Amino acid sequence: MADERAQGLTRRSWLAAAAALPAAAGAAPAVAGVGGSVPALPATDQFPDLQGVYLDAGSIHPFSVGARESVRLYLESRAMNGGPDGYDFGPLRQSVLERFAALINATPAEVAYVQSTSAGEQLAVSALGIPEVGGRIVTDALHFFGSFHLYAELERAGMEVVILPMRENRILMSDMEAAVNDRTRLVALSAVSTINGFQHDLKAVCDLAHAHGAHVYVDAVHAIGAVPFDVRATGVDLVASSSYKWLMGDMGLGFLYARADLIPRLRRPQAGYQQLAAFSSHAYPYDPPGPRLFETRARDDAAGLFAMGTFTNTGLAHLDWSLDYIQSLGVQTIQAWRQPVIERARAELPRLGFEPLTPEDSTSPLIAFAYRDARQTFADRLRRAGVRVTLGAHRLRVSASIFNTSADVDRLVEALA
Repeated sequence: MADERAQGLTRRSWLAAAAALPAAAGAAPAVAGVGGSVPALPATDQFPDLQGVYLDAGSIHPFSVGARESVRLYLESRAMNGGPDGYDFGPLRQSVLERFAALINATPAEVAYVQSTSAGEQLAVSALGIPEVGGRIVTDALHFFGSFHLYAELERAGMEVVILPMRENRILMSDMEAAVNDRTRLVALSAVSTINGFQHDLKAVCDLAHAHGAHVYVDAVHAIGAVPFDVRATGVDLVASSSYKWLMGDMGLGFLYARADLIPRLRRPQAGYQQLAAFSSHAYPYDPPGPRLFETRARDDAAGLFAMGTFTNTGLAHLDWSLDYIQSLGVQTIQAWRQPVIERARAELPRLGFEPLTPEDSTSPLIAFAYRDARQTFADRLRRAGVRVTLGAHRLRVSASIFNTSADVDRLVEALA
């Protein structure tokens, strides 16, 4: 079992934590948290407009009332009409970066803004000098499916790519140990699998990889904001995430973390003006003379490696509210509230012939089931019932958030039956 500082509650311990919360069957008063009361769960006040049953926050999280208001104020400021002018985006960019860094126990200097999780993975791989360094990459069948195109391209460029299979609905540590050797340059995996919610023991994987001189990249888009995630406790080298899932933001804004002692050894993948620490011009009227027309110096932090050009300010406005909201609840409180919903799905769907795909020790926000021709069989039925889940060709995935209760699973079961 992974270090609890990084992975949060086990299935045994969530029972004790959930006992302190109101029953996940209906509206509840505010629950006690560090420093006093925190917002009420289920969070129907922040998500009052949901139609039907939404058990698909792992695909895209709904916008909250608070985040929408934050964005509205930003849009008013951009109208340049003399209205609200409270958005000074220099300080806000730094503030949001600091709050995200605190959420994963990093320093702001270890985090840069990127476009998305996939963009972060591309930058991380390139910063390690791959494919030029040669050697082996180890990934697994429960990593983000969109990443396999990247690793296929790297294999064509000369890297040896090993994809570990799913066994017993998980990636076995014994398979990882057999695959990682002294030729391994990178282990790439997802902290929480988008396929079935499986959670790696990140500390064990990092210890193994580092013993062979390899680095570990983690896709944490289904972890950060949903389960406790600690870069110090796990020892991960590079982490990417996005805003639009469990950070309750929007698409187009993500983060890339690089461990501080690793940053000086990484290669700058691309050059962009957001990387600059200093810029001097000697080309225009009244400029001081200099040896070159322009002189530049990059920052010595993660932004100095990975930042590029402009990025979405509406995304910042979302996170300006959402990060505070997540902090006010506490990630472990979010996890403890959600777990009974997941457990209800775990108990009920097999009775309808759905085959469990998620390990029983998972405490992630995702639970998945196999069912032949699932999309063909159930898509119209669920649409008519107003129930939203993730449907693949042969897979159904439930992802629960702070506005869900076990009654939502009962509605899902009714629609499926």
